[in-house]
Parts: sequence; C-alpha cells; structure tokens
Amino acid sequence: MNRPLSVTAALAALLVVVALRAPGFFAAANLRDLAVAAAPLLIVASGMTLVMLARQIDISIGSQFAICGVVAGLLARAGLPMPLVGAGTMLAGAALGSINGLLVARAGLPAIVVTLATLVAWREALRWATEGVWVQDLPAGFQWFGLGQDAGRVIVGGVAVAVWAGLAWALGYTRGGRAIYAAGSDAEVARLLGVRVRTVVFAVFAGIGALTGLAALLSSIQFIDVQTNAGVGLELTAIAAVVVGGTAVSGGRGTLVGTLTGVALLATVGPALTFLGAHAAWERALHGAIILVAVSADVWSRRRPRLPDVTTAEVAHAG
Repeated sequence: MNRPLSVTAALAALLVVVALRAPGFFAAANLRDLAVAAAPLLIVASGMTLVMLARQIDISIGSQFAICGVVAGLLARAGLPMPLVGAGTMLAGAALGSINGLLVARAGLPAIVVTLATLVAWREALRWATEGVWVQDLPAGFQWFGLGQDAGRVIVGGVAVAVWAGLAWALGYTRGGRAIYAAGSDAEVARLLGVRVRTVVFAVFAGIGALTGLAALLSSIQFIDVQTNAGVGLELTAIAAVVVGGTAVSGGRGTLVGTLTGVALLATVGPALTFLGAHAAWERALHGAIILVAVSADVWSRRRPRLPDVTTAEVAHAG
C-alpha cells in the first residue's frame, strides 16, 4: 500500500474511533471550523513539499509566518486596500525566503543550519520590534476581508484549495516541476541535463516564503488582532504533513496529493484528541512520533532489496 493510501486508512480508522466515542465531533460547525483552520497549513505544507522535493528543508517558516502576519496587520492599519495588503504580505514572505535561498543556493550553506539561524533571529527581531504587543485597531475591512464570517470562510478555503491544485498541476506538468524533482533526485545529473540547480533551490525557498505570507494573511484575517507570537510549531506540523504524505526526506520523491492526505490527518488529530478527552500536549508529541515513523518507513523501504528491473530490450535479447 502506498503512503497516501496508508494515511487515508489511518485517518479513516481515527474517524471511526471518534464516531464511536465522541459523535459530536462530526457536527457541521466543527467540521467547517476544522477545514478553515487547516487551510493555512495546507498552503504552507504545499510549499514545504517543493522544498523537500528539492532535497532541502526550511524550519524558519514559523517565524516567517509571524512576521508576515504583523506586516499584513500594519499594512491594513495604514489604510491600504486588501489586495495590496495581500500582495505586500506575500512579497514580505518572498523576501524572507529569498534570504534563506541566497544563503543556501549561492553561499552553499546547509539549509538546516541557515533556517535554524533565521528561525531564531527573525523571531527575536520581531519580539524586539513589537515588544510582544499584538497589532490592534485593525480596520473593519481586515477581518474576513470585510465580507463577513460565512463568506470569508469560503474565500479562505477556496484560496487554499486553488493554491494546492495549481501547485499540483505545475509540479506534474511543467518544466519547473520536473526541474524540482531532478534537482532533488541527483543534483549532479540534473546539472548535466541542463537544470540550473542553484536557481531551483533559490526558487523553492522564495516560493515557500511567499506561500507562508499568504497563509499568514489567511490566518490573520480570522481574528480581530494579529498575534506577534503566531506560527510557533508550524514548521513541525508542516514537515510532519509532508513526510507522512510520502515525500522523501532525501528528495526527488513525493506528491502534493500525499501532502493533502497528511494535512488532513494532522489537522484532524488535535481536535479529535480533544473530543476524546486527551490532553492538548499530546498533539505535538504525536506529530513528532508521526515524523519518526514516516521517516523510518522511508529509510526501510529504500534499504529493502529489490529485484532488478527487466526491460523489454533485455527480454528480446535473451530470446
């Protein structure tokens, strides 16, 4: 059974348990809130999929998320229309991602080191700049884009699905998508085939930055104030969703369909545990365990001996 099917089976088993123990979980209002809350995670996890397919990692997205949320609030409070607020927020995220991309692709520094450093640096810089004070006194048109809660929820969910679908199509049917797979599979072979690996690496970091900005905007509009401490632990959840969805930590293998199933599972686990009466702290512990199990399964599958492939030409030659 492939990974997305395994995740779907695990999600189905979890839902069966919840249905038997806490049927109130399936109330329409709860499922709607669950979907809206998962929308920013789906966008960020989609960007993380591209990064990991290119054999990189970005653990600074939690700090990027917080900064971009504050940028969105400040731009809105300055009186900019929401389309410009959205564009400015995504540009801020792309700029932060580009810094990571330059340090990894051009300076040749390990992604884990670079993004760990920026995770801390950006979080502390934001804390110093805002003194921990949330962005308040936002205009009426900021929350839910000024459309009201019901219409705003539809917009949030629709944007997330559209972004996911667009990236899934681009990854499977465009030259850029093939370049990401090639760079993650074998960078040297990709170079010999004409793929600009450094450009690909820079692009995936800038891309996840822009997507994190969009996710921060979609999250921020759901509240009356913008929290300066938002996004804590987001990187763990996003990486868990990508890995459990079947994307290899060694790069070059994975799909956004798998990531969608991983997001569905992880977005459901926390609320399900709450309905089952478990302590909220178990959610992150379970996310860590999911990452460990998924990575172990990936390593085991790559080490498992396989029979050599027999091509049609070889069969014809043997005949």
